[in-house]
Amino acid sequence: MAISHEDIISALDELVATCRDGEEGLRAAAEAAQNAELRGLFLTYAQQRGDFRAELEEEIRRLGGTPSTRGSITGSLHRGWMSVRSAVGGGSDDSVVAEAERGEDAAKRAYQAALDRELPPPIRAIVERQYARIREAQDRVRSLRERAA
Repeated sequence: MAISHEDIISALDELVATCRDGEEGLRAAAEAAQNAELRGLFLTYAQQRGDFRAELEEEIRRLGGTPSTRGSITGSLHRGWMSVRSAVGGGSDDSVVAEAERGEDAAKRAYQAALDRELPPPIRAIVERQYARIREAQDRVRSLRERAA
């Protein structure tokens, strides 16, 4: 059964929320990081998520929809938890990296859920390309956490 036009827009909108969460969460991680290299890496990934969000929003508009202007509830809770943990835990780079990895895991799951749907080929190509970049980012953040452990 083919996916409906509304379901395509909904799937893309869920990814918009995920990208917004990632952008905001990675900016928060950059602010909390003490190491300049980590700050730069998190800011780069935050910008990447902003670019992904803009691309997905454009697709939603092209399909006649209106993109969401909010992140997900789960993402908001995660960013809030990251802020609390950073403040309470002394804001160590290890805890910031661990929380960034959790955020990347959530993004990866959201993209996999979208790819489990029957998306039209041009949209699937966009989602697959973004998903590959998110997996690369998650792998990099995981390796940072493993090195620190």
